[in-house]
Amino acid sequence: MKSREHKLILFNKPFRVLCQFSGGRPGRVTLADFIDVSGVYPAGRLDYDSEGLLLLTDWGALQHLITDPRRKTPKTYLVQVEGEPERAALDRLRRGVRLQDGMTGPAHARRIESPVVWSREPPVRFRKNIPTAWIELTITEGRNRQVRRMTAAVGYPALRLIRVRVGEWELGSLVPGEWREMRIPDAGERK
Repeated sequence: MKSREHKLILFNKPFRVLCQFSGGRPGRVTLADFIDVSGVYPAGRLDYDSEGLLLLTDWGALQHLITDPRRKTPKTYLVQVEGEPERAALDRLRRGVRLQDGMTGPAHARRIESPVVWSREPPVRFRKNIPTAWIELTITEGRNRQVRRMTAAVGYPALRLIRVRVGEWELGSLVPGEWREMRIPDAGERK
């Protein structure tokens, strides 16, 4: 018996795009403005003002595997923050940060050189007297606006947030608004 294949779309969600196909307020851009594939739905979310990798699939089981909090699927972000994070702030992110809805899990956090990324419209606001820096942050939870809340809690508000990896899938060379489709067999070998 031949196993059925399912669709998995890797999409580079641009800044200020809603993670839904319909129901946005007039003038708001949605996934439907970019993806014309029937029957696929986001496996997780990416905030309106965040950019980068969004996965969409027509396979409910895969959607569940990606989003189930018990599975602790790692998600990696490049985060431009206001200020220059000190080691103590990165250590706090690594141990977990207390937010209003409780303690976060430990994260992988490290300072990185400015990555080569696309320009954003509108551009990130710059202040002459306040430097910015980039960190790479990997979390295994998916609370609402979690990365932004974590960096703010340690004193470094996020100015720009780009998700580059979810589980085994990477953004790669996709530019904003671009997507590629993969086929995933459901023969039961994914755990």
